[in-house]
Amino acid sequence: MSATSGGMDDRSRAFRRRFFPEASASDWCDWRWQLKHRLRDRETLARVFALTSDEEDTLRRLGNRIPVSLTPYYASRLFPDPAGHPLRPTVIPQSAEFTVSPGEYTDPLGEDSHNPVPGIVHTYPDKVLFLVTDFCATYCRYCMRSRLVGQGTFLPDPAMWEGAFGYIRNHPEVRDVLISGGDPLILADDRLEYLLKRLKEIPHVEFIRIGTKVPMVLPQRITPALARMVKKYHPLFMSVHVIHPDELSSESIRACERLADAGVPLGGQMVLLKGVNDQPTVMKELVLAQLRARMKPYYLHQCDAIAG
Repeated sequence: MSATSGGMDDRSRAFRRRFFPEASASDWCDWRWQLKHRLRDRETLARVFALTSDEEDTLRRLGNRIPVSLTPYYASRLFPDPAGHPLRPTVIPQSAEFTVSPGEYTDPLGEDSHNPVPGIVHTYPDKVLFLVTDFCATYCRYCMRSRLVGQGTFLPDPAMWEGAFGYIRNHPEVRDVLISGGDPLILADDRLEYLLKRLKEIPHVEFIRIGTKVPMVLPQRITPALARMVKKYHPLFMSVHVIHPDELSSESIRACERLADAGVPLGGQMVLLKGVNDQPTVMKELVLAQLRARMKPYYLHQCDAIAG
């Protein structure tokens, strides 16, 4: 069971039996199985969801826009009402994505203009953003880096990482490194540990943060082995991307607790989304659900004007 986080809730169990009857409970709890069986195109999505004509047409027209991908686990979060679930438009594309309104930009935060070496964004004097991969287990349709993710533009590349380490070493004012992407927790344990170890060897790096949505979309990835490994690299913080109370299942809560037990402070990064969490009752439950999962509500992102 080393590759699992153990256990399923009722929604996962019912979803597995209905749509993946060939998969065992052990398969479902294996994060690599989850990645291998992601829903990534019209055919696999149609097997699970009754696609609307707009969704069908959008999937045919998608081209080189941010790809579609959601794990079987995350797809199960949309049941038993997949047609009306507020998370649906966050993972299944709609034609509105092709409409670019005035004031929307592909890079509204100006990251590309603060990119001194591949993989590094240096906007604030004492902190850098270190983009280590462009891969995510599940792609959010509103992604702030939709210009980059899933495009193969920055694959996990040790040569690129070396250039980033060199830049950080040569800038002693940098004390805070945020590892992001894509999603860093998609990396295998040894590759993630390599990153943490090399950053810890730089004397002026005091804090390391990891930005991730994995505990919400792929909680099986938070294994005991991963928790033991990250525990060695404190002070280490994680910002967990969470947008709706239904994401905080017993499986996701178990993943968060495992990280908290390893001494990792968790901060919730919420994005304010129309029809998803913009009602006070929903936002209140989202905040309370994070606290129950030992995660401190941290950011509420509003109106990064992403094109589409």
